Amino acid sequence: MLSTISFVLIALTIFLIILFGKILPEEKQKKELEEFFKSYYNQKISSYADENALYDEYEVDVAFLGDSLTDGYNLSEYYPEFITVNRGIGGDTTIGLESRLKVSVYDLKPKVCVMLIGANNMDTMFENYENILKGFKENLPNTKIVLLSLTAMGGEYWGAKNQLACYNNVRIKKYAESYGYTYVDLFTPLFNEKTGEVYDGFTIDGGHFTHEGYLVVTAQIKPVLIELLK
Repeated sequence: MLSTISFVLIALTIFLIILFGKILPEEKQKKELEEFFKSYYNQKISSYADENALYDEYEVDVAFLGDSLTDGYNLSEYYPEFITVNRGIGGDTTIGLESRLKVSVYDLKPKVCVMLIGANNMDTMFENYENILKGFKENLPNTKIVLLSLTAMGGEYWGAKNQLACYNNVRIKKYAESYGYTYVDLFTPLFNEKTGEVYDGFTIDGGHFTHEGYLVVTAQIKPVLIELLK
C-alpha cells in the first residue's frame, strides 16, 4: 500500500513541477515545491518510525534505501519471497539520506541494506558518500550492504548525465571494494550503446523506471540477495 501511495505522489510531483513551471512565477514555484517536498518528506519519516515498531531486529530481510527510483519500486511485487521495506524518498540526495539514516535503517536493523543514491546530486554526491558507508560500519555491523550503481538515463535532461554517472560508478565500486560491501552494476544492462542512452521502454521520462525497467533492475539485484540471505 505504501509503495502504491508513494508512486502516486511521485507522479503528482512530476505533474506539479510541469504545472508550476508553466504558470507560476519562479519564486512562488520554488516556495510551493519546497513546501510540498517538506511535507512529503516528513510524512515518509513518520511512516518509517511507525513501521520500525512492527519488526524485531534483523526480522526484515532487505531494506531498500534511496531516492525516487527506490520510492517508486513496488518491492512486494518484485521480491515476494523476502520481507522487504522501502526507505526511498523522491527527490532525495546523499545529504538528505545521511540525515535520516537512523530512522531509515539503523533503528530497523535489516539483514541486508540495498542503497541507490546520488542521481539528484551527482556533482556533489561524494562530499558525504563515504560518511554514509562509515555510518553503516558503525551502526549496522551485522547488516550486509549492497551498493547499486547509478543507472543509465536518456532524454534531453537525464541523457546528458550518463558520462558523469559512469565516472561516479567507478568510485562507487571502489568504495564497495574498500569497505567489503557488494557492488551491483545497474548501468550496463540498462544502457543502449547504439543510442548512448537508456533503452527505450525502460523509463517514463529518461530517468524514472517503467515496469520493464524495474524488471531489468530486479534481475540484477535478486540473485545477489538470494546469495546474501542464504
